[in-house]
Amino acid sequence: MADALTVERASDRTVVTLSRPEKKNAIDQQMIDALHAVCDELEAHPRVLILHGAGGVFAAGADIAQLRERRAEDARRGINTHAFRRVRALPMPVIAAIDGWALGGGAELAYAADIRIGTPSARIGNPETGLGIIAAAGATWRLPEIVGHARASEMLLTGRILRAEEALAWGLLSSLHESGEVLAAAHAIADRIAANDALATRHTKTALLAVADQHPAIELDLQAELFERPEKEQRMTRFLARKADR
Repeated sequence: MADALTVERASDRTVVTLSRPEKKNAIDQQMIDALHAVCDELEAHPRVLILHGAGGVFAAGADIAQLRERRAEDARRGINTHAFRRVRALPMPVIAAIDGWALGGGAELAYAADIRIGTPSARIGNPETGLGIIAAAGATWRLPEIVGHARASEMLLTGRILRAEEALAWGLLSSLHESGEVLAAAHAIADRIAANDALATRHTKTALLAVADQHPAIELDLQAELFERPEKEQRMTRFLARKADR
């Protein structure tokens, strides 16, 4: 059986390609298991994660043939939910490079990313109610955070699928790139992240994901740790030296 994911590793990033092109990268149990394995690795050795899909599709949804056979006990297990929560909680940023369809579970995986970019052919939405189920792997709480409650309600209650330009206008995507360039654009974002201090980046993500009542205390605690590190003094000294040379 072919691997559901292709994983490429570098010192500062990991690129994961959803790789079931014959099924439009539909998310099945094998792919979920492979995502858990990637999360095991990135939790232990934090790096930026880039998510991409093979064959001009991000992920056209969950594997409906498997989903049709699941029952109440399977729903309560949160098969996709727990994998996507781990992706969301990874220590370093996650970038989703979306080409073509990102529907249902594929959209929910994209919502778990910190940064989403796309191509003009990107199509994003949650048609679950048309299949007699709900979007239960993150869309009902992540999508309102991304696009606002009113727009999330319209998408989830109607099953509306956004075209790339709409997704960009709604803030669901932060930029658009040609199909052959979207992965390079994701790497360019990863390059900018890698140029910054890794712990400062991790702490910024921690603060971004914190619930409202943890602020501002969490920022102050994280900043206090950073203030005591030699990296802060070194980076600021270099900044001041460059400024003096201008």
